[in-house]
Amino acid sequence: MTPSSATGAPAPLTGARFAIGTFAVALATFMNVLDSSIANVAIPTLSGNLGVSVDEGTWVITLFAAANAVSIPLTGWLTQRVGQVRLFVWAILLFVLSSAACGLAPNLMFLLAARVVQGAVAGPLVPLSQALLLASFPKDKSASALSLWAMTATVGPIAGPALGGWITDSYSWSWIFYINIPVGLFAAAAIWAIYREHETPPRKLPIDKVGLVSLIVWVGSLQIMLDKGKDLDWFDSPIIWALGVMALVSFAFFLIWELTEERPIVDLRLFQGRNFLGGTVAISVAYAVFFANLVILPQWIQGSLGYPAIDAGLVTAPLGIFAVMLAPIMGRVMPRSDMRVLATLAFIGFAGVFYMRAHYTTDIDRFSLVLPTLLQGIPTALFFTPLTAIILSGLPPEKIPAAAGLSNFARIFAGAVGTSLVATGWNDRTVLHHARLAEQASINHPAFVDTLDKLQTAAGAGTPKALALLERALNAQATILGLNDIFWLSSVIFIVIIPLIWVTRPMKWAGAGAAGAAGH
Repeated sequence: MTPSSATGAPAPLTGARFAIGTFAVALATFMNVLDSSIANVAIPTLSGNLGVSVDEGTWVITLFAAANAVSIPLTGWLTQRVGQVRLFVWAILLFVLSSAACGLAPNLMFLLAARVVQGAVAGPLVPLSQALLLASFPKDKSASALSLWAMTATVGPIAGPALGGWITDSYSWSWIFYINIPVGLFAAAAIWAIYREHETPPRKLPIDKVGLVSLIVWVGSLQIMLDKGKDLDWFDSPIIWALGVMALVSFAFFLIWELTEERPIVDLRLFQGRNFLGGTVAISVAYAVFFANLVILPQWIQGSLGYPAIDAGLVTAPLGIFAVMLAPIMGRVMPRSDMRVLATLAFIGFAGVFYMRAHYTTDIDRFSLVLPTLLQGIPTALFFTPLTAIILSGLPPEKIPAAAGLSNFARIFAGAVGTSLVATGWNDRTVLHHARLAEQASINHPAFVDTLDKLQTAAGAGTPKALALLERALNAQATILGLNDIFWLSSVIFIVIIPLIWVTRPMKWAGAGAAGAAGH
């Protein structure tokens, strides 16, 4: 049995139990966040194998994120009904089961259904992993505990593309899901063996069923509308109109119901607080831009530059170098810093990185491709924890679990919506640039005639083959111009949202508040 502290709660872990328990919790967190990005570089291969377009393949990412976001607000209620440790272990085991279903998927619809289940059961993993990590550390080490959690949460999306690329090239896309099975089983067994003395007593509480159903309806209809919009020509389609109206009406009902319900599933009154409002909007918009770019960058590297999946993943992997190196330092810096300053530096850093990417060309060398990714690790290390501290500062302890759940819901759902919007925006800008470039492809344009002559001479081919080569070059140029527009807009967004940080009140690290935040 684990010895108890003076307060009667289980004492922090020590020795081998501390090392194994912390590793198992971190591993479960890593497995969860890894799955949010491991499919990024596998989308072209996965889509080809299942006979669908790359845009449809992207639904594998967005539907996982949307389902994950919806389930997060349920964590507090489920924790009280089931118990903290038991819920965490069951969530891991169901995640393993749904991962196996993803790997076995014979078609896209089966895979999407399995990904929705996987995203839903993953909801409790992030907040409960924070709580269990804090139970492992002494109270005066809470900053170190959350820094360790932030490191594992950061490394997952970074390592995902590289690992996913290697698995896809070396084996098959199914193994990006099968890899969760041994990892999850080990984590579940270790956590149950070590943390069951930390179990919280279960108690029956009513749940806001109407709020939950309306939440699922508006989130689901909005996400499907965004994912299907381009294929159905947006509001020229009655299906898109129906989904849009359903999303709008159910969202309006959700707002009214949750603001008047005594025990709402999502406590929207939290947005009355300046720090919660400014911090949540800032982290949600920033994460939407950050995550969407993590999705589209490997697709361009494979589709336009011709990199194999593993190389596309390795190009994004250097993001983790500075992120991991700086994570332990952040644990020492945060108690002496204004969180607003750290978050501002992160946003400026992200803006600089995306501005660098906005100058990519079709003949970019590998070093120029990797350098912004390497530098992006610096603002990534300054991103999550300071903004989370701002969001939860000044809240009474009983409000912190609901606030943590709502801010995580907003952030993850923003990531799903941002991915859909950025993919659509990239496509639209590519079409626009293609049309503009094609306007120059005329026998009356000297530059076009000169280029065509050079291609015929260099390729030793007739006009049809030369025109085909020219069309391929035009497509590649239009694609990179569209992508550069996305990068430039991403840079601007990070600068524009900086004032949201400074709307919040000044605050420095508060160990107790942070601990409560993670306790969600």
